[in-house]
Amino acid sequence: MLATLSDPEIWTALLKIAVINVVLSGDNAVVIALACRGLSPSHQRKAFIVGAGGIVVLMTILTACAAMLMTLPWIQAVGSVLLIWIGIKLLLPEDDGGELGETQHFWSAVKTIIVADIVMSLDNVLGMAGAAKGHLGMLFLGLVITMPLILFGSALMMRMMERFPMLVTAGAALLGYVAGEMAVDDIALHDHIVAHAAWLETVLPIACAIFVVAMGKLMAGRKPTAAAPASLDRGAASSPGAPDLQPETAR
Repeated sequence: MLATLSDPEIWTALLKIAVINVVLSGDNAVVIALACRGLSPSHQRKAFIVGAGGIVVLMTILTACAAMLMTLPWIQAVGSVLLIWIGIKLLLPEDDGGELGETQHFWSAVKTIIVADIVMSLDNVLGMAGAAKGHLGMLFLGLVITMPLILFGSALMMRMMERFPMLVTAGAALLGYVAGEMAVDDIALHDHIVAHAAWLETVLPIACAIFVVAMGKLMAGRKPTAAAPASLDRGAASSPGAPDLQPETAR
């Protein structure tokens, strides 16, 4: 054990994994901040911890299978579609459903964090797998070490989103941009795009970013309208001049 800890190659590999994970995970911090911004402070901390734990475990498994995963056609294209939907969903207003709604939203945030981070990390796993050189324990430890830094960045990003709501839109646009890059880099599409439509490498990420923001704003604009009649009824019922419509038996 001591011999292993004193091996400079081990520490070099851990440093590489940490640097790769931090440098490539800026967009992951944005996802965590977007997913947790609607939670109460106590649920935010829990979502950070549970989501980070799930990411560490699944990223270890994913990186162990990196060489095989990155040779599968369409996996990044499918992931890009999923990421576009996540970006749109994160722009929608949250429903206020009381304690039960808060609990459901908590698990929805955790699921969003894990799924989005795994999808967005498909193109990062090869770098971490190469740095780990087949040592899964070292990979796991490297992810555990760097997760607090990513969570700190997420917490800082979330505070900035509260002060500057425009950052929420920018974060969703970033997810759309990453989704477009993933689609272009898919093994089944990349060579064909480079040979016949190289302009898509620039245009598609931008188009996906615009699409996510436009669809998110459109759906967010429609969502409150369904709740408007109910809020009007509550306002009317609570107004001083509103008629008392309770049945006689209830009085």
